[in-house]
Amino acid sequence: MRAVAVSDFAAVPELMDVPAPSAGAGQVLVRLRAASYNPFDLKAVDGILKDVVPHRFPMILGTDGAGEVEMIGEGVTGFRPGERVYGQFLHLARGLGSYAEYGVVDAAGPLAKMPEGMLFEQAAAVPTASMTAHTLIEAARVDEGQTVLIVGATGGVGQSAIQLAADQGAAVIATAPADEADVLRYLGAAETVDHTAGPVADQVLAAHPNGVDAVLDLVSPPDRIASVASVVRPGGAIASTIGALDPDTLAAREIRAVNVQTAASGRLLGILADMVDSDRLRIRIQAQVPLADTPALLKDIRTAPARGKTVITI
Repeated sequence: MRAVAVSDFAAVPELMDVPAPSAGAGQVLVRLRAASYNPFDLKAVDGILKDVVPHRFPMILGTDGAGEVEMIGEGVTGFRPGERVYGQFLHLARGLGSYAEYGVVDAAGPLAKMPEGMLFEQAAAVPTASMTAHTLIEAARVDEGQTVLIVGATGGVGQSAIQLAADQGAAVIATAPADEADVLRYLGAAETVDHTAGPVADQVLAAHPNGVDAVLDLVSPPDRIASVASVVRPGGAIASTIGALDPDTLAAREIRAVNVQTAASGRLLGILADMVDSDRLRIRIQAQVPLADTPALLKDIRTAPARGKTVITI
């Protein structure tokens, strides 16, 4: 089968011909029709988990994908061949990922059926970004009537977080350059702050001198997140997706701080699929490229501004 893979850590991704996987007991083999890019895809090539889990090479890139069930393994009862499904397909120990014609996932893992009207390109863009956003909302305990600041709101996680927070009844302040403000307001942001125009904390406190109830931060490193945390009022919460927070230090200010790890599951994917189907969650696709063009795309994508999700068609 065709796949975009690397021959070793730090190698350049290439389009390769590799053996197709098979479904073992409790697993589902999926004929993939679309995948999507997540920053972690290239971090895996960099070796971010090199000392944590075994890796097999050639290693196929990609976590998120969508397609049709090709085959089910022994003991699988929740899925049938021909069903349209989406989920997470990365399996480093087997060298498998979603930038390929076929992927394998545990039936009890992060896999769910797609609603009738959901497109493969939409579905492939949902799993990592939207499950992370959902985990952020729960970690910060976002609720009706709160004011929530989302830092790093223009990417896939941020755009989902805007919609999920607004769906909970919160008033969302989203960081965005001026040319993205209208898009984020369309997605549900009540206000936007241009992070290129000056310190975010200063702009937020000028408009909200008493601070905000929660911050969802997707981008600030440890040396910058203290400034962002200054906008949280006592009793509020801040959540980071990059492990930048010191919970003990913020607890002294009566702020609950959470370094979030995404709780991926088939159940959560089912919830998100229903939200997409009912138009409560909209997936903005920044670009689509065929599988053969993916190696060229990956050369520059690290430094390209995130304005939604990049999808790979297979």
